[in-house]
Amino acid sequence: MHLTHRPDVLVLAAGGTLGEAWMRGLLDGAGAVTGIDFRDCEYFVGTSAGSIVASFLAAGREPDSGAEARAAQKWADAAESNGAPGGPGAAGGPFSEAASAGGPSAGPLAAVARLGLTAATPFAPLALSAGAPGGAVARAAALAAVPRPQRSLPGLARLVEQSGAEFDGRLRIVAVDRRNGRRVVFGAPGSPPATVAQAVLASCSIPWVFAPVEIDGREYVDGGVWSPTNLDATPAGRGTEVLCLNPTAAFRPLSRVSNAAALTESLALRARGARVHTIRPDPAAAAVMGPNLMDRGRTSEALAAGYAQGRALASRE
Repeated sequence: MHLTHRPDVLVLAAGGTLGEAWMRGLLDGAGAVTGIDFRDCEYFVGTSAGSIVASFLAAGREPDSGAEARAAQKWADAAESNGAPGGPGAAGGPFSEAASAGGPSAGPLAAVARLGLTAATPFAPLALSAGAPGGAVARAAALAAVPRPQRSLPGLARLVEQSGAEFDGRLRIVAVDRRNGRRVVFGAPGSPPATVAQAVLASCSIPWVFAPVEIDGREYVDGGVWSPTNLDATPAGRGTEVLCLNPTAAFRPLSRVSNAAALTESLALRARGARVHTIRPDPAAAAVMGPNLMDRGRTSEALAAGYAQGRALASRE
């Protein structure tokens, strides 16, 4: 696609530390060429890493915000210190055979067992989503069966609070209710009351790695457990233009889950009359980011690759 104007809705998907950097870079690069100010979008929908980007944009921060980068770094540091692989040589990542083992008939508890080797990775929630297609009940059963970590993310919470982000009607942050397995879209009409910092922490609370976030007496976990994109949570109608940045769409085996979710959810939006465009990392960006999307050592390279891709998309004839 040729990125020449601001969308009405910006959907920012799950993607780990490197996906967050790539999204920031792409928006910054496209804006540098076209003058688009993505902070002016009518709505933002964020999931996991995308919730960090969305909350800072809604707070009026530019895509290359240093505070936003520090927030993502806090998330990656906490994940690594809790046992999640963070270096370029880390083993047992989400792309190992264990993450994709088993057939579609396997139940959610079997899926959890298969994911044992990859539980402490940033995309265990996405693998869980793929392994438990039966819906909210299956997700709840799987989430109840996995170990319950104690680690939280106070550093990330402080940085989001300092950004000044508020639920002003434009911002949507996706998480999953741990008890019933259902999706909750914080900031949407009728959603549970929460601060943006609480919602972002919930959306980034990877099962197996971080403790669920309690909000108003209920526990919430990473929004990627439901979907990597959550495009269908977009407030969109006839003529609404929706742009989704989907970092995981370029990486196997997650690409199959990610692209299938994005396609299904895009069709739901198009049935409402919306126009939907999705951007994934191009081959150069995917090569730079590598298989471990929580590898904080590649953050600068992912940011630069996203910037180059954003400029190319905005300059394309």
